[in-house]
Amino acid sequence: MQKLSAMATKPVYTARTADKYVLYQESVQNTEFEVQMVERFFKKFRGQSPVLLREDFSGTFLFACDWVRRNKKYQALCVDIDPEPIQWGRKHNLSQLSQAEQSRITIKEADVLKVHKPLADIVVAFNFSYWLFKEREQLKTYFQSVYQSLGPKGMFVMDSFGGSAAHSEQEEPRKCEGFEYIWEHEKFHPLTSEMRCKIHFNFKDGTKIRNAFVYDWRLWTPLEVRELLGEVGFQKVEFYWEGTDQETGEGNGIFRPAKRGEAAECWIAYIIGLK
Repeated sequence: MQKLSAMATKPVYTARTADKYVLYQESVQNTEFEVQMVERFFKKFRGQSPVLLREDFSGTFLFACDWVRRNKKYQALCVDIDPEPIQWGRKHNLSQLSQAEQSRITIKEADVLKVHKPLADIVVAFNFSYWLFKEREQLKTYFQSVYQSLGPKGMFVMDSFGGSAAHSEQEEPRKCEGFEYIWEHEKFHPLTSEMRCKIHFNFKDGTKIRNAFVYDWRLWTPLEVRELLGEVGFQKVEFYWEGTDQETGEGNGIFRPAKRGEAAECWIAYIIGLK
């Protein structure tokens, strides 16, 4: 896809004209970085290059599109139960690929628990999507399904967040190019770890999009996830912890192996399950 020149006109976002999926991809996702990271994980732990990646809860499957762009041998299977983001992704993301790249992507509107073939080298579940399984047995069933969907040297990669701020009810604004992104913890229940999170967008003209995305989750701890992965058969679980920028106190985007983590107000980590 040809990139726009630096002199190209930048979009002016308003609540009336903005597309929530565009805003989400601009403010939340960094798929180019994550594709490279997942590739690096597989080569490190398996000593070879992957081919087939399955993106669970794939939404607009931007990650999968960048995956097939990365290498002409890479293939992707995208699985999501919601037809709306799938349709949007076909129109806005899939269409930006070459015909050869499109031929290496398969999109399934389906329950992630019911898709097991073909066997994948890698399964990813990003943006904390697996947290929609609130009960222990539900999450264990999903992990078992993933295990069955992986080849003999398969790898499962998820992300996770936590820290004291994750237990609070608050809004966290962040400036993006042309708009403001707001991440809200609307509700957290300490006795069940259930949480309700929302994404809002504010624009320079004073208009807003409230409740653009709403998530009804359980805040799973990395320890709980590791134990469940072990119970369904994963032989090894690795954690990669984001470092801290000393000037800002925020994450620096550099992830390194960790055994214990740090008692940060807010942290991000990747969890890797190996067969």
